[in-house]
Amino acid sequence: MTWFVVHFAQIVFYCLAACAVAGGVGVIAFRSPVRAALSLLATFLAVAGLFVLMEAEFLAAVQILVYAGGVMVLFLFVIMLVKARTMPEESQYLGRLAPAAVCLGVLLAVLVGVGVWAAAHGAPADPAALRQVQGVPLGNTEAVGWSLYRDYLLPFEVVSIVLLVAMIGAIVMGRKETGKEGGA
Repeated sequence: MTWFVVHFAQIVFYCLAACAVAGGVGVIAFRSPVRAALSLLATFLAVAGLFVLMEAEFLAAVQILVYAGGVMVLFLFVIMLVKARTMPEESQYLGRLAPAAVCLGVLLAVLVGVGVWAAAHGAPADPAALRQVQGVPLGNTEAVGWSLYRDYLLPFEVVSIVLLVAMIGAIVMGRKETGKEGGA
């Protein structure tokens, strides 16, 4: 029983990691888009749990609100609107892209391997650094807010404008042309 209490955080980490991996496999394995979306939701929630274990509560809250909330609602609306079952069958057009996909996968695996090696041989990360702004200890969320709105205000505003333009573009492209359908 003592071993369980001592290694509780490690046990929770492995359980959440297994849930995240299983959800990721479910996203690509399920044929039903709704089941794949629910697997993606399970992955998002498991990653939020991992953020809590790393004492990044702000990121966990953002993960749940933005991804598990907003993005999943968007995915489910798209799944409902597209009606994939009524779409005609099309031939596979990605066959000629398979070698490029394999090369890209190998490149990604090498980059991940280099990142893991650098993290293992580098200086250990200090979680307290995420709670400090210019050496003054603050809360996790407060430190993120100070850093975001003081040091990175211009990139934050540029990204918000790009997202606004993308949203307006999606609305314009997605709306139906009423004048052309009626022949008026």
